Amino acid sequence: MKTVRQLLDAKGGPTLSVSSDATVYEALVIMAEKHIGALLVMDEDRLVGIFSERDYARNVVLKGKSSKDTPIKEIMTPGTLLITVNPGQTVEECLNLVTDKRIRHLPVLEEGKVIGVLSIGDLVKATIEYQQFLIKQLESYIHS
Repeated sequence: MKTVRQLLDAKGGPTLSVSSDATVYEALVIMAEKHIGALLVMDEDRLVGIFSERDYARNVVLKGKSSKDTPIKEIMTPGTLLITVNPGQTVEECLNLVTDKRIRHLPVLEEGKVIGVLSIGDLVKATIEYQQFLIKQLESYIHS
């Protein structure tokens, strides 16, 4: 099974983030443009939280707050509650984490620095690819 580093290498692209002072609306615009469900919240080079569609639904919509007036720092999941992974962990370990903790995004840290983020979709896709690889191996073995 692949490692987190292998997934990030294949995924490529920048890790998108906003500052904790950004408004919810600003974050939602980025998320809509990039077709993503969460943004890391960074102050300087420090991970301070994550903002997700769930945070928006639970802490803005249901509480009647204004997206244009509410700063991310008021409604994000704070860094103290984040579950992170390192590049050496496997896809299987990450899939177990998102399942057990009922989360959808995993920031990836190496020596305390953010190097990427994986979504549950990234993990499921990698798992399916691995299973398809195993099926082809078994078919080849059976037919030889």
